[in-house]
Amino acid sequence: MRIYLDNNATTRVDPSVLEAMLPYLREDFANASSVHSPGQRARAAVDEARESVAALLNSGGSGIGERAVKASEIVFTSDGTEADNLAVFGVVAASPRARKHVITTSIEHHAVLQACQALETQGVDVTYLPANGPAGQGVIDPAAVRAALRPETVLISVMHANNELGTVQPVDEIGRIAQEAAVPFHCDAVQSAGKLPLDANRIGASLLALSAHKIYGPKGAGALYVHTGTRIEPLRRGGQHERGLRPGTENVPAIVGMGKAAELAANSLREDAERIANLRDHLESELLARVPGIRVNRWSSRSTCRASPARPARRVRPARSSRRTCCSRSASVTTRPAPASVLASAATQPLPKSIAPLKLCRKWPLVCVNCLRARLRLPSPLP
Repeated sequence: MRIYLDNNATTRVDPSVLEAMLPYLREDFANASSVHSPGQRARAAVDEARESVAALLNSGGSGIGERAVKASEIVFTSDGTEADNLAVFGVVAASPRARKHVITTSIEHHAVLQACQALETQGVDVTYLPANGPAGQGVIDPAAVRAALRPETVLISVMHANNELGTVQPVDEIGRIAQEAAVPFHCDAVQSAGKLPLDANRIGASLLALSAHKIYGPKGAGALYVHTGTRIEPLRRGGQHERGLRPGTENVPAIVGMGKAAELAANSLREDAERIANLRDHLESELLARVPGIRVNRWSSRSTCRASPARPARRVRPARSSRRTCCSRSASVTTRPAPASVLASAATQPLPKSIAPLKLCRKWPLVCVNCLRARLRLPSPLP
């Protein structure tokens, strides 16, 4: 039986998600922008998915100002990377300021980091905050965000949960700082969706990015929440799809799949989070006790499905390439013999040349984890 421990990279499509998608790959294949009845059925399916994604972003309780996310504020994209790019490039392009400044962190996903690096080539100033706040290594200090603000700051971009460390950032505090300064706040929630309660208004986000394939949906669908009134320019031209922010024919089957995945995530969020946390902690403690050379890439108690554990690549590589064991450093990084940039920037001591984090799944954890238990000859069954 194969051990899959790479669910921060991608997840298996839930059977009910696939079932929801299939009609839109077969009989209901029409263009959602068409005015005839088949097209309007496709449009209705897209609108229903939009409602489900909005509901997921309201799963964290009451928000700042007690305002719920509206379905009309959800913009579908092809993935989380496009959603992040649209947020970063779009907000900066929409700003009328002559001088522009962006605040982000050193542990963002490459979709944000490389977008900011591209902006620097265009004359935009970017501040990269270190992840070494008082709450622990791998966590941003909100006071550092406040200190980095300038009159010309046009965007703050901080992720919710890190894809390699699992550390959860204090986005509520950062969101309040952004609102006080009247600066748009972009939050990459690709890794926290389905694992943590999400409330875009409690966070105070102007923009928030999601990806379907991280929550048991299909690849090829993502979403960007854009708060009403946020100034943003589209990355491309060619139509009025998605409020004119993402022109192009909608990928109806993938969008329907994302909507179903969002619905499942919202309905099972708290139960799954507690169960996976117990499995993760049990696995981690057993591995630390029984396998030499393991290092846990965590310095904060605030974490979700974290990159845990890790060890030098010379020992991990045989398992990583095995037909029965799957783990990786970061889905956006190839197999270069160097530490993942996030781990390197958050660490206070030198890291091995390469590490391989383990990432537990949500719906099939007993298969993956108990198989690993058998391979490691751990004596007791997992809870």
